[in-house]
Amino acid sequence: MIFEVKTFFQKKSMRNISCMFLCAVMFSWNSFAQQTKEQEKELRAAQNYLSEAQQSLQKNEFATAEADFRKAISLNPKSETAKYNLGTAYYGKEKNAEAMLRFQQAATTATEKSEKHKAFHNLGNTFMNEKKYTEAVEAYKNALRNNPNDEESRYNLALAKDLLEKNPPPPQDDKKDDKNQDQNKDDKDQKDQQDQDNKDKEGDKGDEKEDKDKGDQKEDKKEGDDEKDQGKPDKPKDEQGDKPQQQQPVPGQLSPQQVKSLLEAMNNEEKKTQEKINAEKQKGAKVKSDKDW
Repeated sequence: MIFEVKTFFQKKSMRNISCMFLCAVMFSWNSFAQQTKEQEKELRAAQNYLSEAQQSLQKNEFATAEADFRKAISLNPKSETAKYNLGTAYYGKEKNAEAMLRFQQAATTATEKSEKHKAFHNLGNTFMNEKKYTEAVEAYKNALRNNPNDEESRYNLALAKDLLEKNPPPPQDDKKDDKNQDQNKDDKDQKDQQDQDNKDKEGDKGDEKEDKDKGDQKEDKKEGDDEKDQGKPDKPKDEQGDKPQQQQPVPGQLSPQQVKSLLEAMNNEEKKTQEKINAEKQKGAKVKSDKDW
């Protein structure tokens, strides 16, 4: 009896497990189906954007075409077509940097050799436009690896090699030295500019100080002139239309009459002294002059 009950529960558990497994499978299938539908919807939308982009290019509406290409790439990142076509559009507008990026993406994403060949070939063309001959040679080699029979890629490879030989890239050390020299030059120019700015500031301050000193000197001079002019009439009377004044004697300076009188007194004194000396000589006695010559 116990054996039969146990068997009954075992069978019931097996049926429950089977139901749960079946439900899980159905849920997974529904999820997968739903994801597949979403992916298919996105792929169709990407294809529509791609078609619209091509039509916009034909109408010379580059901005609209670029936006549609980007939307197509976003919805279908695994497709190389939108990347390659966008790279071609950039190449036509001479946007080499953008074209390089898209051609590189297309070459990486592409699964067929024909698609890889086209992407590498156009990538080499963009490098040639930028005079990056080393990179161009490598791109054309990759193009020929995927399509050895393409004569245009072979010709472009020979041309890139010839230009590379005539225009070899500088050694890495030279590039580093050039970079250091450029950096040092930039630093020196920046320092010179700072020094010049400081000098200009100091010069401005000096000019301001000098102007201030001059202003102070002018002010002092003006005040001194004002003090000197105090107590004096604005104009002499002869300039005001009155009769000219008689010349007044200047303190410390003799008048002509005083000079004449002084000379006469000196002559008389000299005459007396000479007469006295002569008289003493006649007597035979020496006489000392009182005048100190």
